[in-house]
Amino acid sequence: MPTLPTKRFCLVVFVFSTLLAATAANNSSLPFVSPMFSDNMVLQRGKPDALWGWARPGEVIRVEIAGHTAKAVADADGRWQAEIDPPAAGGPYTLKIIGPDQTVEFHEVLVGDVWLCGGQSNMQLGIKLVNHGDEEIKAANHPEIRLFLMNQKVSYSPEKVPDADGGWKICSPQTIGGGGWGGFSAVAYFFGRRLQQDIHVPVGLIEDCVGGSLVESWMSPGTLRKVGGYDQKLDAINRLGAAGGPEYGSFLMHWLDEYDVGLKGHWAAPDLTDSGWQTVHIPGAFKEMGLADAPCVCWFRKEIVLPDPLPAGPASIHLGWIEKMDTTYINGHWVGASSWVEHNRDYDVPRSDLKPGTNLVALSIFKLKSQDSFLSSPDLLRLTVGNTAVSLAGEWKARLSFNAGPPHPMPLDFENYPTMPAVLYLGMIDPVTPLAIKGAIWYQGEANFTQAYRYRTLLPAMIDNWRDRFGQGDFPFYIVGLPAFMPRRSEPGTDGWAELREAQALTAKEVRACALATTVDTGDADNIHPKNKVPVGDRLAYCALAETYGEKIPFQGPTYSSMKRLPGALKLSFAHADGGLVVKGGQLGEFSIAGKDQKWHWADARIEGNAVVVSSPQVPEPMAARYAWQANPLATLYNGAGLPAVPFRTDDWHESTQNQPFAVLHPHVTTPFKQIK
Repeated sequence: MPTLPTKRFCLVVFVFSTLLAATAANNSSLPFVSPMFSDNMVLQRGKPDALWGWARPGEVIRVEIAGHTAKAVADADGRWQAEIDPPAAGGPYTLKIIGPDQTVEFHEVLVGDVWLCGGQSNMQLGIKLVNHGDEEIKAANHPEIRLFLMNQKVSYSPEKVPDADGGWKICSPQTIGGGGWGGFSAVAYFFGRRLQQDIHVPVGLIEDCVGGSLVESWMSPGTLRKVGGYDQKLDAINRLGAAGGPEYGSFLMHWLDEYDVGLKGHWAAPDLTDSGWQTVHIPGAFKEMGLADAPCVCWFRKEIVLPDPLPAGPASIHLGWIEKMDTTYINGHWVGASSWVEHNRDYDVPRSDLKPGTNLVALSIFKLKSQDSFLSSPDLLRLTVGNTAVSLAGEWKARLSFNAGPPHPMPLDFENYPTMPAVLYLGMIDPVTPLAIKGAIWYQGEANFTQAYRYRTLLPAMIDNWRDRFGQGDFPFYIVGLPAFMPRRSEPGTDGWAELREAQALTAKEVRACALATTVDTGDADNIHPKNKVPVGDRLAYCALAETYGEKIPFQGPTYSSMKRLPGALKLSFAHADGGLVVKGGQLGEFSIAGKDQKWHWADARIEGNAVVVSSPQVPEPMAARYAWQANPLATLYNGAGLPAVPFRTDDWHESTQNQPFAVLHPHVTTPFKQIK
């Protein structure tokens, strides 16, 4: 006679069944296959390719491609991961993923090399916005280059599912100009184009970047705690995550949500009664309100009249420079926000937000310093529709939202875009792993230049962090040195931009499987986003072709190797002087030297073989030399292969950024945006 189950056994079965049902319910929103995989994708050649997704716990998943197979079993959380040996480079292939209840097929799959392309706005800058962008797009017919765009997303905890922009796309004029900021990353595309032309295998490019982002935003919480200095912010992020609500990636946005009365009261609404508001004049409003010396948040409203019918053509609003942050609305619709002070607020306005007749412009201004927030000439303040311009200078209605002076608490940062540590790693790197990749290229540093000395620690730590998380050893990692920017300084001295370049060069030198693409000759004094991106992509490709693929080609410009003291002069020797040292532009510059007093003077310089001899009558006993040591130097030293010399210094004297506190930031953003989620 069979034994009847005991009550305890029945309870265990019930609990286990309930847990399975709960897990299945939780996984119902998770995809069977991760969005990292789709038609047109590139699988990494030469190593096992991880594929993953979600199913019911215990389910067996089978993966097939060109006679290669692999199996996986979904774990207790429902996640499955199979590792399959890829077929030969090339294709196209069909990949099948087979579960108990469904089968997914991906077509036009290629096998080649996959490169992760990370950083901030100069990596994000789309191909439409670079030199000859339209012509480049028309010629971008490369079926063996595939493009994958990660949407910008912050997260306060590890993301499981990547926020991808439609999966993998075949590189063509129809696909490369869409998405992102002006299309797909120009630097990534030019890198991939040059690479594919030389190695003749498919290339997959993953654009994974955010304008204005700090390097610490791309690092894991565990890594940052080991580096030190981030515990307060990481603990605050944990509290915000536990409390729920929006994940802005910026402490300032949470602070405004908590304290901004105008935001809560919908002071941008056109139907709000503002008859009791104070009449002020912009510029000059804060002095008139008695708030010239107070950090505060104030709201401003102004009615303007537009013609009927509305003029043809695009619409935009222009507010000049604003200290510190503006949020701009038209007829109750958000049109732009920025906390980058030295940046004209030029926002495109959807024509659907405008109407003939009376329109309402509303501004929320967070003022941090003791001054008027509106820093530009009144004639720059205007709204334009086609050829019609309406001045925004003059009378506005104003109201204080809150005074942020002591003892009012201040936010942990003062930017409205992602500056929190770890939030981009959690939102945009973690969900990509453990995808099999060949390597990574990295164009970032502008946002960290006031902390250049600390970047010496942060960038190597980030590289180690990524390599550990991807679990594929020391994959190649190639770094773009900062281009020229800002007005050229007439006298030598210290410079955070140059110190950041040094931190990048030191990382490339000291971290295994790294190299530097020097771009000091590609910048623009007036534009932090130089449009000359072909050399940037090509020089990254030279690093990969030489260091990863073993081609015997020059990949780096002249690099300082040693110094010899001569009577009244210094002799500086260089490695990577392929084809000899060359001067471009007629004048050899820009070298400076100093003696024991550590005072810098411009030096006369001449080439002797693979060395440069520098001297100055003002420095009879020179002790140290520097080359191209400012944000926008006269950098004319090249090698015979046409690659520029790496900026350097021979001294180890105190750097201007060596003791900067973490709160000192001066990042540069790409385009204004509401928030990244």
